[in-house]
Amino acid sequence: MLAKSISFNSLLLGGFALLTAGTLATVNLFTQAPIAEAERAAARKALLEILPPATHNNAMLEDTLPLTPEWQQALNAKNDAVIYRARKDNDVVGVIIPATAPDGYSGNIHLIVGINKNLSVAGVRVVAHAETPGLGDKIETKKSDWILAFNETSLDEPAANHWRVKKDGGHFDQFTGATITPRAVVRQVKQVIEFAERNHDVLFRASNEANP
Repeated sequence: MLAKSISFNSLLLGGFALLTAGTLATVNLFTQAPIAEAERAAARKALLEILPPATHNNAMLEDTLPLTPEWQQALNAKNDAVIYRARKDNDVVGVIIPATAPDGYSGNIHLIVGINKNLSVAGVRVVAHAETPGLGDKIETKKSDWILAFNETSLDEPAANHWRVKKDGGHFDQFTGATITPRAVVRQVKQVIEFAERNHDVLFRASNEANP
């Protein structure tokens, strides 16, 4: 009798587990595509906020430059990341470079950084992070305008040695109670400008070949 009861309960639990797994798989199947499209739409919106249509006359979202392994490593970028290029009459006037700050308070902070041809910053947006809500998430434009402080900055303005938060003697504000997050973003944006400076000839030439 006891063995029969255990067997019945095991079958019941097994059936419940199978039903749950099937339900989750079905939900995942039907939501995967909409989520991916929502992420692409958010990325497109961020790209066009940094370099709006008035700044170029090419199809910027289709004009991309692949990352070489060396570039990917230098930027800590995702495997599928690409550089977007804005052209005015075929002259590349700006690029949007993906990068990841690996040292946020809660891990990776994924960014896109717009760089003008003169190596000034066109804009920065955070596209994904896991920072603390109410503290570190002020790097998002929907939570604060802190990230807009990078607009029109360069390695000359402020001077390269002032690319730090004010708590460390630098130019950029930190958040009350959250210094690690802005410190990580400032450091990574500076590294992106330095990357653009080193690779300026390739990034801003007319062809779409990443290799020199």
